[in-house]
Amino acid sequence: MVNEQLPDLTDEQVLLEPARRNTAPCVAYANFKIHTKNPKAKIIVAPSDHTIAKENEFIKVINEGLSFVEENNYLLTLGITPSRPDTGYGYIQINNELKVKTRSNIKKVKTFTEKPDIEMARFFVDSGEFYWNSGIFLWSLKSINKAFELYLPEIFNLFANGYGFYNTEKEADFIDNTYSECKNISIDYGIMEKADNVFVLCADFGWSDLGTWGSLYDLSKKDKNKNSISGNNVMVYDTKNCIIKVPDNKLVITQGLENYIIVESEGTLLICKKEDEQQIRQFVNDVKITKGNGYV
Repeated sequence: MVNEQLPDLTDEQVLLEPARRNTAPCVAYANFKIHTKNPKAKIIVAPSDHTIAKENEFIKVINEGLSFVEENNYLLTLGITPSRPDTGYGYIQINNELKVKTRSNIKKVKTFTEKPDIEMARFFVDSGEFYWNSGIFLWSLKSINKAFELYLPEIFNLFANGYGFYNTEKEADFIDNTYSECKNISIDYGIMEKADNVFVLCADFGWSDLGTWGSLYDLSKKDKNKNSISGNNVMVYDTKNCIIKVPDNKLVITQGLENYIIVESEGTLLICKKEDEQQIRQFVNDVKITKGNGYV
């Protein structure tokens, strides 16, 4: 699938993980693989399941970020100006007292907060000190390897043992064995939240993480009452700002609802307030415990 969507890449440019170990091990693997090709490389880490509406602005931001990390021994993340108090995103708090003199939109990171509740998210947005964490990182290979040595030395050393194996026929076996020894940890928790040289480039390039119903709602077409409706037999009365996604053969009638998620999938119907969508994971876990896996 990667080769189909990115036909300019060769097979050796697509790295396959033998097991799920979160994002820190996969970044380390890529670092050492890249090091054999170019020890002076600059690196972009970007999730594949996000949308970017303003492509030219995104390219401009990326080029600015690459220039910044080439000049400085810093770890850089891209922060997005929040448009709403979303509980499904991580937030970055900036330190307004520490700024980059030549770049007004790059600021020192003060704190990271993962998926706050709705009241905290509202506070974050109102304060003007917080940005959404896009999960897009830029750094030099030198800077990120130094960070691994400091904060995740066990992972660094595991992959450092592969010098001489990368880009050879022995690489696959080495990676299989190495991953079995790696702990499961994210680059965010393992390095970004601990390092003291993390900066954020504040930007707006039409970014959206499709991992939440709220983000999907933002990108979807809406009727005159701002309902996003998917299904051929949905009738709404006095219904506003809702997400309704049901099979085409299901007749659904709603009345008097505002800011709700209504979804049916494989015979299971979910009705939930949009602002409480982060509780859906708990609902799913509860269903598995009380009803079994056949319902989710």
